Order: sequence, then C-alpha cells, then structure tokens
Amino acid sequence: MSSGPDKDIETARRVVQIEREALDALANSLDDSFSAAVDAIVACKGYFIVAGVGKSGHIGQKIAATMASTGTPSFFLHPTEASHGDLGMVRPDSVVLAISYSGETRELIDLLRYCRSHDVTLIAMTRSADSLLGRNADILLALPEHEEACPNGLAPTSSTTMTLVMGDALAVALMARRGFSREDFGARHPGGKLGKALHTVADYLMSRDASPPVIAQDAGLRDVIQAIAEGRQGCVAVVDADGRYTGIITDGDLRRYMQDASEAGTAREMMTRGGKTFVKGDRIALVVDVMTKLRIANGFVLDDGKPVGIIHTKDLLEEGYI
Repeated sequence: MSSGPDKDIETARRVVQIEREALDALANSLDDSFSAAVDAIVACKGYFIVAGVGKSGHIGQKIAATMASTGTPSFFLHPTEASHGDLGMVRPDSVVLAISYSGETRELIDLLRYCRSHDVTLIAMTRSADSLLGRNADILLALPEHEEACPNGLAPTSSTTMTLVMGDALAVALMARRGFSREDFGARHPGGKLGKALHTVADYLMSRDASPPVIAQDAGLRDVIQAIAEGRQGCVAVVDADGRYTGIITDGDLRRYMQDASEAGTAREMMTRGGKTFVKGDRIALVVDVMTKLRIANGFVLDDGKPVGIIHTKDLLEEGYI
C-alpha cells in the first residue's frame, strides 16, 4: 500500500468529496416533514430531548447543546440511563428526537415504548422509514442512504455528517422562526470570545465595583494630582456643579500643563473638553474598536450625562475582551 503526503491528501479530498455529495443528497431530500418537526419543537412547552447511542449519541449531544444556546430548552438523554430511571425526565409536554442511522438501535426500545405510552411527540432521524425507529415516529426526518467515507464502508462518517447538519438546520430554522437575536445569544452564552463580543458596557461594569474618579471644574492642581493618583486609572473625569461630565484630564494632560503653565490653574484649564465617552448600552466590541482606532487608553461611561464608570484598555485586556 502506497503512503506519503500525496496519498494522504488524495484520501482527504476523497473523504471531503464523498461527504459533500452526502450533504447534497440531504439537501435534495428535505420535505414537509422538516417543517413539521420545526412546528412540533416550537409548540413544545417542555424540554426538547435528544437521544442516541455511539456516534449518534455524540452528535446528539452537540445538537442538544446547540439547541440550548439558541433558544430551545434542551438536553441529551442517554438511552441506557433512560432505561434505568432517567425516563422520569421525559414529560408529556416534551418532544424527543431519537437518532439512529440504521433505525434499529436496540437501546432505544424502552424510550420508544415510553414515548408511545405517554403521548410524547417523537421525532426520528434515521435512513429507514420501515425501521424500528421509523415505524414508531410521529415525525420522520429521513436521512438519505449514502456511502460512508470510510474505505471499509463501516465507520460512521458521511452518516454522522448528515446527522449533524440536519441538527444544525433544525436549530437555525428555529432561530429564524422565533426571531432569535444576537442579544438572545449573548444572554445564553456569556463566556468565551463569542459571549464577550456581545457584552454591553453595562455587563462589563457589573463585575466592577469601583466608582470612576471625578473632580470639580474649579479644583486646583494639588487636588487634580491627588484624584489621578487615588483613582489609579491614569485619568480623572471633570464635572460641573450638577455632576455632569465636561471633560477628562489624563496624566499626560497633567504633565503637559505643568510644563507649559506659568502658574497653577484649575481642572477646567487642564482638561481636554469632551473626550470619547460611552453609555451602558454600547457593546464592548464597539468600545474596543473605538478605543483602538482613536488610540486612547480610557473612556468614561455616562448615564444622563454623569460619569458612572470607566473603561481602561488594560482592564479590557486582562478580562479577555482584547
């Protein structure tokens, strides 16, 4: 048997081609049963439960996780555990998706019987309508019969790819049906880069208990120096008599003022008027983009014109926003 990089690449391309053809077959096979499945899941008042064994089980876990993070309360139920008490998790208002490419997985029998006897809607994802699973389903999501990419035709490859894509298609169709938004996704996925990209300034400030450093417009040089030092942010917000933001003094502004001024002045004279500010509803991704483009290290957060927080690039970096 020949081997080497060229042979490996040839094999990889063959796998991709076979699985691409499997997905083409899947796309062409979709019919009204897909919409019926979406209808059933939208109408579900309980949990959407996914079950499968072996590779189908692994794919099922991913489908359940995708559903849960995109607006469909869902979990994965292992059929063996179901047979040993976890059938109690299946309520009459649930919808069950059972996955088996052959449709003859014996470990699913107890779950199928339970669904039938308790009027639980059962969606089957299988290649065979005449299989054990297909015959017991309320809704059949038929997978095309297609060769596996495995050279022996045994290891689930094309079949698991079709199953995964069918699950993704269901999840995305449900998102579209419900009008699931970026905000909805962010609320369910606050961790990691995906979630952080959807955080708002309000989310960011929630984890920070420090009040922003502020100083009155008529404060003198000594008070400005003290406010910047105590605030430990390298800047201070300047406010008017009503506490409204009028400008910012950075340590750079302070150094330049001390070099150029012939006598001590007030915060009003030292500050940069305006300066870039943000509000609680701004997305942190926007804040990062603005601060990067303007090459500024910090910006104050205003509520009704008053400083209520501060954002510093070093904190954004430490907390994984940059």
